[in-house]
Amino acid sequence: MGHRLHISQDPNSKHLGTTVWDASMVFVKFLEKNSRKGRFCPSKMKGKRVIELGAGCGLAGFGMALLGCDVTTTDQVEVLPLLIRNVERNRSWISQSNSDSGSIGSITVAELDWGNKEHIKAVEPPFDYIIGTDVVYSEHLLQPLLETITALSSPKTKILLGYEIRSTTVHEKMMEMWKNNFVVKTISKSKMDPKYQHPSIHLYMMDLKVPSSADAGASDNGNEEEEDVPNPGEDEDPGVKSEPSSASLEASGSMDDWEIRRCGAMAARLLKDVKL
Repeated sequence: MGHRLHISQDPNSKHLGTTVWDASMVFVKFLEKNSRKGRFCPSKMKGKRVIELGAGCGLAGFGMALLGCDVTTTDQVEVLPLLIRNVERNRSWISQSNSDSGSIGSITVAELDWGNKEHIKAVEPPFDYIIGTDVVYSEHLLQPLLETITALSSPKTKILLGYEIRSTTVHEKMMEMWKNNFVVKTISKSKMDPKYQHPSIHLYMMDLKVPSSADAGASDNGNEEEEDVPNPGEDEDPGVKSEPSSASLEASGSMDDWEIRRCGAMAARLLKDVKL
């Protein structure tokens, strides 16, 4: 997509939404890789209505807006000041630096607590796309998220979710819930950016189950399928390297930004149960 975004973060905040999580970077890089032709090319995405749930810093929403979509990016009220700052800053930056800014869609901010009927009504569903990255980290969020996605959807809505597995229990319950209510497709690693991917980060494309499609798909019981996102010249999954150790990275002297982020994520997981 060829744009540099300036994203403000607040890692010292008590709210998880004030940090850019890695699944959002994988998601945006996936859009970039697949934007030249097929479903995600700007000519097909222009004017599509998109809502981002649990937007946090807003990176995933900007990825859709850069394809020409009209995006409503949402989160809880405590996160909105940072989200608004990022939207205003980058909207201004893009318009000043890009002479062809008319090809870029719009992005607005709204408060949305999952399950809040007034908030849902205010954003005027249904949407063409519902997106979210790293929005599930606790089991108690699953049911309100499901209710919100369902309320924002029509039978034609596409749901795109990026997710990093941090809890096997939460992941299993999430997938069971998705398969009971949606036709779930897993986007293969070969369709993602070759660098911006990781074995524990997954992208899903889902459609709301309606009686006719549920009957037609009864034979697979909602099982996951590989999404055939156009990607000429790549027929095989190139594989994903396991997370390198910090020692090997230091020795190689070739750490890039993504490897540094993943080492930080690995260190955070190792230290999460340490009490000082």
